[in-house]
Amino acid sequence: MAVVPQEILLFNDTVKNNIAYGSPEAPAEKIIQAAKAANAHQFIEKFSGQYEQVVGERGIKLSTGQKQRIAIARAILRDPKILILDEATSALDSSSEKLVQEALANLVKGRTTFVIAHRLSTVMNADKIIVLEKGKIAEMGTHQELMQNPEGIYRNFWELQTAIQKVE
Repeated sequence: MAVVPQEILLFNDTVKNNIAYGSPEAPAEKIIQAAKAANAHQFIEKFSGQYEQVVGERGIKLSTGQKQRIAIARAILRDPKILILDEATSALDSSSEKLVQEALANLVKGRTTFVIAHRLSTVMNADKIIVLEKGKIAEMGTHQELMQNPEGIYRNFWELQTAIQKVE
């Protein structure tokens, strides 16, 4: 099992070691493959030290989107059967979100994935969406099924989010 949390923990260490955390025996090729699948390889290659670049307090600072993609690469490297994504795109701007969404699409293929999200664009392609209200299941279905209920929580929230995006 692997978790990509909302708050990413990176260590004062190299990019390589941050990706390989939990998989210390991973060969360099696998780490690079994971970074490519997570849309992280391009920005890592721009660092002077590339995969040996130290990040964190004693190294260079990464953006929220870059940290998310390092965490996704870490999860891809572990190749878990079960994956939990906890608000994995909540703190991102639209361009970073697009890159992270693409990376997540690579990560969720062929595995059981639980996505915890308020940003509904993150879950709209899920096989099943469960809407919770006050700790209980309020609605369940696909995006298309949930959108058919004009009084539904999911539909109302979707319409609110898409209206806000149009204004931005």
